[in-house]
Amino acid sequence: MSYEVFDGHNDLAWYLREERDYSVAGLNDPAVSPFTTMDQLAVGHVAAQYWSVYVHSSITGSHAVKATWEQIDAVQRFVTAYPERLQFARTAAEVRAARSAGRVASLMGVEGGQQIDESLAVLRSYARAGARYMTLTWSTTHSWADSATDEPQHGGLSEFGREVVAEMNRIGMIIDLSHVAPSVMHQSLDITTLPVLFTHSCAYGLNPHPRNIPDDVLDRVPGNGGVAMMTFVPSFVSNARRRWVEAGEQGTAPEVTVADVADHCDYVRERIGIDHIGLGGDICGVDELPTGLGDAGQYPNLFAELASRGWSETDLHKLGFANAMRVLEAHEEAYAAFLGSADEAAAASARDRS
Repeated sequence: MSYEVFDGHNDLAWYLREERDYSVAGLNDPAVSPFTTMDQLAVGHVAAQYWSVYVHSSITGSHAVKATWEQIDAVQRFVTAYPERLQFARTAAEVRAARSAGRVASLMGVEGGQQIDESLAVLRSYARAGARYMTLTWSTTHSWADSATDEPQHGGLSEFGREVVAEMNRIGMIIDLSHVAPSVMHQSLDITTLPVLFTHSCAYGLNPHPRNIPDDVLDRVPGNGGVAMMTFVPSFVSNARRRWVEAGEQGTAPEVTVADVADHCDYVRERIGIDHIGLGGDICGVDELPTGLGDAGQYPNLFAELASRGWSETDLHKLGFANAMRVLEAHEEAYAAFLGSADEAAAASARDRS
Protein backbone atom coordinates (compact mmCIF):
# COMPACT_ATOMS: atom_id res chain seq x y z
CA MET A 1 0.00 0.00 0.00
CA SER A 2 1.25 3.51 -0.79
CA TYR A 3 0.99 6.30 1.76
CA GLU A 4 0.55 9.96 0.93
CA VAL A 5 3.02 12.52 2.21
CA PHE A 6 2.34 16.06 3.42
CA ASP A 7 5.94 17.19 3.76
CA GLY A 8 6.88 20.11 5.98
CA HIS A 9 9.92 21.55 4.25
CA ASN A 10 11.50 21.54 0.78
CA ASP A 11 14.08 24.16 -0.28
CA LEU A 12 13.63 23.87 -4.05
CA ALA A 13 13.12 27.64 -4.41
CA TRP A 14 16.47 28.43 -2.76
CA TYR A 15 18.16 25.73 -4.86
CA LEU A 16 16.79 27.44 -7.97
CA ARG A 17 18.16 30.77 -6.74
CA GLU A 18 21.62 29.41 -6.02
CA GLU A 19 22.04 26.95 -8.88
CA ARG A 20 19.63 27.93 -11.67
CA ASP A 21 19.34 31.74 -11.53
CA TYR A 22 15.67 31.10 -10.72
CA SER A 23 15.00 29.26 -13.99
CA VAL A 24 12.04 26.89 -13.64
CA ALA A 25 12.80 25.06 -16.88
CA GLY A 26 13.56 21.36 -16.83
CA LEU A 27 12.31 20.56 -13.36
CA ASN A 28 11.46 17.03 -14.40
CA ASP A 29 15.11 16.34 -15.22
CA PRO A 30 17.24 15.01 -12.34
CA ALA A 31 20.31 16.50 -14.03
CA VAL A 32 18.69 19.91 -13.54
CA SER A 33 17.01 19.30 -10.16
CA PRO A 34 18.58 16.19 -8.61
CA PHE A 35 16.63 16.13 -5.33
CA THR A 36 13.12 17.11 -6.47
CA THR A 37 11.58 16.46 -9.88
CA MET A 38 7.94 16.22 -10.85
CA ASP A 39 8.30 12.47 -11.35
CA GLN A 40 10.03 12.06 -8.00
CA LEU A 41 7.14 13.78 -6.27
CA ALA A 42 4.75 11.34 -7.94
CA VAL A 43 6.82 8.25 -7.13
CA GLY A 44 7.19 9.48 -3.55
CA HIS A 45 3.40 9.91 -3.24
CA VAL A 46 3.86 13.52 -2.17
CA ALA A 47 0.31 14.85 -2.00
CA ALA A 48 1.09 18.19 -0.35
CA GLN A 49 4.30 20.13 0.09
CA TYR A 50 5.30 23.18 2.08
CA TRP A 51 7.80 24.87 -0.23
CA SER A 52 10.21 26.90 1.89
CA VAL A 53 10.64 30.58 0.97
CA TYR A 54 13.93 30.72 2.83
CA VAL A 55 16.40 33.60 2.97
CA HIS A 56 19.89 33.20 4.44
CA SER A 57 20.18 35.10 7.72
CA SER A 58 23.11 37.15 6.37
CA ILE A 59 20.44 38.93 4.29
CA THR A 60 18.69 41.38 6.60
CA GLY A 61 16.42 44.42 6.65
CA SER A 62 14.66 45.45 3.48
CA HIS A 63 16.99 43.18 1.49
CA ALA A 64 15.53 40.18 3.32
CA VAL A 65 12.00 41.31 2.48
CA LYS A 66 12.95 41.68 -1.20
CA ALA A 67 14.63 38.27 -1.26
CA THR A 68 11.58 36.67 0.38
CA TRP A 69 9.30 38.07 -2.30
CA GLU A 70 11.71 36.71 -4.92
CA GLN A 71 11.38 33.30 -3.26
CA ILE A 72 7.57 33.58 -3.21
CA ASP A 73 7.70 34.51 -6.88
CA ALA A 74 9.88 31.47 -7.62
CA VAL A 75 7.35 29.12 -6.01
CA GLN A 76 4.49 30.78 -7.86
CA ARG A 77 6.43 30.48 -11.13
CA PHE A 78 7.31 26.80 -10.83
CA VAL A 79 3.81 25.87 -9.67
CA THR A 80 2.39 27.76 -12.66
CA ALA A 81 4.93 26.15 -15.01
CA TYR A 82 3.78 22.61 -14.15
CA PRO A 83 -0.01 22.91 -13.86
CA GLU A 84 -0.60 19.24 -14.62
CA ARG A 85 1.57 18.24 -11.63
CA LEU A 86 1.32 21.06 -9.07
CA GLN A 87 -1.54 23.19 -7.75
CA PHE A 88 -1.18 26.21 -5.49
CA ALA A 89 -2.96 25.88 -2.14
CA ARG A 90 -3.43 28.14 0.86
CA THR A 91 -6.17 26.37 2.79
CA ALA A 92 -7.06 22.85 3.84
CA ALA A 93 -9.97 22.95 1.40
CA GLU A 94 -7.56 23.82 -1.42
CA VAL A 95 -5.26 20.97 -0.38
CA ARG A 96 -8.18 18.56 -0.68
CA ALA A 97 -9.08 20.00 -4.09
CA ALA A 98 -5.52 19.55 -5.37
CA ARG A 99 -5.44 15.95 -4.14
CA SER A 100 -8.74 15.24 -5.88
CA ALA A 101 -7.25 16.62 -9.09
CA GLY A 102 -4.17 14.40 -8.75
CA ARG A 103 -1.81 17.32 -8.23
CA VAL A 104 0.64 18.15 -5.45
CA ALA A 105 -0.92 20.79 -3.21
CA SER A 106 1.73 23.50 -3.04
CA LEU A 107 1.87 25.66 0.06
CA MET A 108 4.63 27.96 1.31
CA GLY A 109 6.46 28.58 4.57
CA VAL A 110 8.74 31.48 5.49
CA GLU A 111 11.98 30.26 7.11
CA GLY A 112 13.45 32.93 9.35
CA GLY A 113 11.85 35.69 11.38
CA GLN A 114 14.37 38.29 10.19
CA GLN A 115 12.45 38.15 6.90
CA ILE A 116 9.66 40.33 8.28
CA ASP A 117 12.11 43.19 9.03
CA GLU A 118 10.40 43.80 12.39
CA SER A 119 7.09 44.56 10.69
CA LEU A 120 3.82 42.80 11.44
CA ALA A 121 2.50 44.31 8.20
CA VAL A 122 5.17 42.41 6.26
CA LEU A 123 4.25 39.24 8.17
CA ARG A 124 0.61 39.73 7.14
CA SER A 125 1.59 40.35 3.52
CA TYR A 126 3.36 36.99 3.40
CA ALA A 127 0.30 35.30 4.88
CA ARG A 128 -1.99 36.89 2.29
CA ALA A 129 0.34 35.62 -0.45
CA GLY A 130 -0.08 32.08 0.85
CA ALA A 131 2.79 31.57 3.29
CA ARG A 132 1.07 29.38 5.85
CA TYR A 133 3.85 29.11 8.42
CA MET A 134 6.87 31.05 9.58
CA THR A 135 9.94 29.50 11.18
CA LEU A 136 10.69 32.03 13.91
CA THR A 137 14.46 31.96 13.34
CA TRP A 138 16.92 30.30 11.03
CA SER A 139 20.41 29.40 12.29
CA THR A 140 21.18 32.89 13.63
CA THR A 141 19.70 34.81 16.53
CA HIS A 142 18.04 37.98 15.26
CA SER A 143 16.49 41.07 16.80
CA TRP A 144 13.51 39.36 18.46
CA ALA A 145 14.20 35.63 18.88
CA ASP A 146 17.06 33.32 19.86
CA SER A 147 18.25 30.56 17.55
CA ALA A 148 19.19 27.06 18.67
CA THR A 149 22.56 27.37 16.90
CA ASP A 150 23.67 30.85 17.95
CA GLU A 151 24.32 32.82 21.12
CA PRO A 152 21.12 33.87 22.93
CA GLN A 153 20.37 37.57 23.26
CA HIS A 154 16.79 37.74 24.48
CA GLY A 155 16.29 34.87 26.90
CA GLY A 156 14.02 33.44 24.20
CA LEU A 157 11.55 35.87 22.67
CA SER A 158 11.72 39.63 23.03
CA GLU A 159 8.54 41.55 23.75
CA PHE A 160 8.11 42.09 20.02
CA GLY A 161 8.71 38.38 19.46
CA ARG A 162 5.77 37.64 21.74
CA GLU A 163 3.68 40.05 19.65
CA VAL A 164 4.69 38.14 16.52
CA VAL A 165 3.52 34.83 18.00
CA ALA A 166 0.20 36.34 19.06
CA GLU A 167 -0.30 37.94 15.64
CA MET A 168 0.44 34.67 13.89
CA ASN A 169 -2.33 33.06 15.95
CA ARG A 170 -4.71 35.89 15.08
CA ILE A 171 -4.16 35.61 11.33
CA GLY A 172 -3.99 31.80 11.23
CA MET A 173 -0.29 31.55 10.33
CA ILE A 174 1.31 28.40 11.77
CA ILE A 175 4.20 28.84 14.21
CA ASP A 176 7.19 26.71 13.17
CA LEU A 177 9.57 25.95 16.05
CA SER A 178 12.35 24.25 14.11
CA HIS A 179 15.65 26.16 14.38
CA VAL A 180 14.69 28.11 17.51
CA ALA A 181 16.27 27.89 20.97
CA PRO A 182 14.47 25.70 23.52
CA SER A 183 13.55 28.89 25.43
CA VAL A 184 11.68 30.10 22.34
CA MET A 185 9.99 26.73 21.98
CA HIS A 186 8.71 26.86 25.55
CA GLN A 187 7.66 30.52 25.44
CA SER A 188 5.85 30.04 22.14
CA LEU A 189 4.01 27.03 23.55
CA ASP A 190 3.06 29.16 26.56
CA ILE A 191 1.59 31.87 24.31
CA THR A 192 0.01 30.06 21.38
CA THR A 193 -3.62 29.04 21.31
CA LEU A 194 -3.20 27.01 18.11
CA PRO A 195 -1.10 23.93 17.27
CA VAL A 196 2.53 24.42 16.25
CA LEU A 197 4.76 22.58 13.81
CA PHE A 198 8.40 21.63 13.99
CA THR A 199 8.73 21.42 10.22
CA HIS A 200 12.16 19.79 9.97
CA SER A 201 13.74 18.53 13.18
CA CYS A 202 14.55 15.25 14.91
CA ALA A 203 14.63 14.08 18.53
CA TYR A 204 17.37 15.47 20.80
CA GLY A 205 16.91 12.51 23.14
CA LEU A 206 18.18 10.23 20.37
CA ASN A 207 20.83 12.58 18.96
CA PRO A 208 21.80 15.68 21.00
CA HIS A 209 22.20 18.08 18.10
CA PRO A 210 21.06 21.61 19.04
CA ARG A 211 18.70 21.62 16.05
CA ASN A 212 16.71 18.75 17.49
CA ILE A 213 13.72 18.88 19.85
CA PRO A 214 14.46 18.34 23.56
CA ASP A 215 12.36 15.80 25.43
CA ASP A 216 10.80 18.39 27.75
CA VAL A 217 9.56 20.27 24.68
CA LEU A 218 8.35 17.11 22.94
CA ASP A 219 6.38 16.27 26.05
CA ARG A 220 4.37 19.50 25.65
CA VAL A 221 3.42 18.88 22.01
CA PRO A 222 0.38 16.63 22.67
CA GLY A 223 -1.15 19.25 24.95
CA ASN A 224 -0.75 21.82 22.19
CA GLY A 225 -2.03 19.52 19.44
CA GLY A 226 1.10 20.15 17.36
CA VAL A 227 3.26 17.93 15.18
CA ALA A 228 7.00 17.22 15.24
CA MET A 229 8.07 16.53 11.64
CA MET A 230 11.14 14.30 11.38
CA THR A 231 13.81 15.49 8.98
CA PHE A 232 16.42 13.71 6.87
CA VAL A 233 19.44 15.99 7.53
CA PRO A 234 22.23 13.47 8.22
CA SER A 235 23.86 15.22 11.19
CA PHE A 236 20.46 15.75 12.85
CA VAL A 237 19.58 12.08 12.36
CA SER A 238 22.79 10.26 13.28
CA ASN A 239 24.94 10.58 16.40
CA ALA A 240 27.94 9.26 14.51
CA ARG A 241 27.44 11.73 11.69
CA ARG A 242 27.02 14.62 14.13
CA ARG A 243 30.26 13.72 15.93
CA TRP A 244 32.08 13.42 12.58
CA VAL A 245 30.92 16.93 11.60
CA GLU A 246 31.88 18.35 15.01
CA ALA A 247 35.35 16.78 14.68
CA GLY A 248 36.00 18.59 11.40
CA GLU A 249 34.69 16.13 8.80
CA GLN A 250 37.97 14.23 8.49
CA GLY A 251 37.95 10.96 6.56
CA THR A 252 34.90 9.09 5.33
CA ALA A 253 31.54 10.31 6.55
CA PRO A 254 29.56 7.75 8.58
CA GLU A 255 26.66 6.44 6.52
CA VAL A 256 23.16 7.52 7.50
CA THR A 257 20.27 5.30 6.41
CA VAL A 258 16.51 4.98 6.29
CA ALA A 259 16.72 2.91 9.47
CA ASP A 260 18.31 5.84 11.31
CA VAL A 261 15.40 8.13 10.36
CA ALA A 262 12.96 5.39 11.36
CA ASP A 263 14.62 5.28 14.79
CA HIS A 264 13.61 8.92 15.34
CA CYS A 265 10.07 8.16 14.19
CA ASP A 266 9.92 5.28 16.68
CA TYR A 267 11.32 7.44 19.47
CA VAL A 268 8.83 10.26 19.00
CA ARG A 269 5.84 7.94 18.57
CA GLU A 270 6.74 6.09 21.76
CA ARG A 271 7.28 9.30 23.72
CA ILE A 272 4.32 11.46 22.65
CA GLY A 273 2.05 9.30 20.50
CA ILE A 274 1.28 8.72 16.84
CA ASP A 275 -0.94 11.82 16.53
CA HIS A 276 1.99 14.21 16.89
CA ILE A 277 4.57 13.09 14.35
CA GLY A 278 5.08 13.93 10.68
CA LEU A 279 7.77 14.26 8.00
CA GLY A 280 9.76 17.29 6.85
CA GLY A 281 12.63 16.03 4.75
CA ASP A 282 14.51 19.32 4.17
CA ILE A 283 15.06 18.00 0.66
CA CYS A 284 17.03 20.48 -1.50
CA GLY A 285 18.23 22.09 1.74
CA VAL A 286 21.32 19.91 2.17
CA ASP A 287 23.97 18.51 -0.17
CA GLU A 288 23.52 14.91 0.94
CA LEU A 289 20.62 12.85 2.23
CA PRO A 290 20.47 9.43 3.92
CA THR A 291 20.97 6.29 1.88
CA GLY A 292 17.50 5.27 0.69
CA LEU A 293 16.06 8.77 1.15
CA GLY A 294 18.11 10.56 -1.47
CA ASP A 295 15.35 12.45 -3.23
CA ALA A 296 11.64 13.26 -3.13
CA GLY A 297 10.78 9.91 -4.69
CA GLN A 298 12.09 7.75 -1.85
CA TYR A 299 9.59 8.33 0.96
CA PRO A 300 8.13 4.83 0.35
CA ASN A 301 11.40 3.34 1.64
CA LEU A 302 10.76 4.91 5.04
CA PHE A 303 7.17 3.69 5.14
CA ALA A 304 8.36 0.17 4.27
CA GLU A 305 10.95 0.28 7.06
CA LEU A 306 8.37 1.44 9.60
CA ALA A 307 5.84 -1.16 8.44
CA SER A 308 8.50 -3.83 9.02
CA ARG A 309 8.72 -2.54 12.60
CA GLY A 310 5.01 -3.02 13.17
CA TRP A 311 3.57 0.39 12.31
CA SER A 312 -0.06 -0.02 11.22
CA GLU A 313 -1.66 1.45 8.11
CA THR A 314 -3.39 4.01 10.34
CA ASP A 315 -0.08 4.93 11.96
CA LEU A 316 1.59 5.44 8.60
CA HIS A 317 -1.28 7.53 7.26
CA LYS A 318 -1.08 9.79 10.29
CA LEU A 319 2.69 10.12 10.00
CA GLY A 320 2.62 10.84 6.29
CA PHE A 321 -0.40 13.06 5.86
CA ALA A 322 -3.18 13.24 8.42
CA ASN A 323 -1.33 14.88 11.31
CA ALA A 324 0.08 17.72 9.19
CA MET A 325 -3.35 18.22 7.65
CA ARG A 326 -4.96 18.46 11.08
CA VAL A 327 -2.63 21.33 12.09
CA LEU A 328 -3.43 23.21 8.88
CA GLU A 329 -7.16 22.70 9.44
CA ALA A 330 -6.85 24.01 13.02
CA HIS A 331 -5.76 27.36 11.58
CA GLU A 332 -8.46 27.49 8.90
CA GLU A 333 -11.02 29.57 10.80
CA ALA A 334 -8.52 32.27 11.83
CA TYR A 335 -6.92 32.39 8.39
CA ALA A 336 -10.26 32.64 6.58
CA ALA A 337 -11.36 35.43 8.92
CA PHE A 338 -8.10 37.27 8.28
CA LEU A 339 -8.39 36.98 4.50
CA GLY A 340 -12.02 38.05 4.56
CA SER A 341 -11.74 41.04 6.88
CA ALA A 342 -10.71 44.66 6.57
CA ASP A 343 -8.18 43.81 9.31
CA GLU A 344 -9.32 46.52 11.69
CA ALA A 345 -7.50 44.77 14.55
CA ALA A 346 -4.18 45.33 12.80
CA ALA A 347 -5.00 48.97 12.17
CA ALA A 348 -5.93 49.50 15.81
CA SER A 349 -2.73 47.80 16.94
CA ALA A 350 -0.68 50.07 14.69
CA ARG A 351 -2.40 53.14 16.12
CA ASP A 352 -1.70 51.94 19.65
CA ARG A 353 2.03 51.65 18.92
CA SER A 354 2.28 55.07 17.24
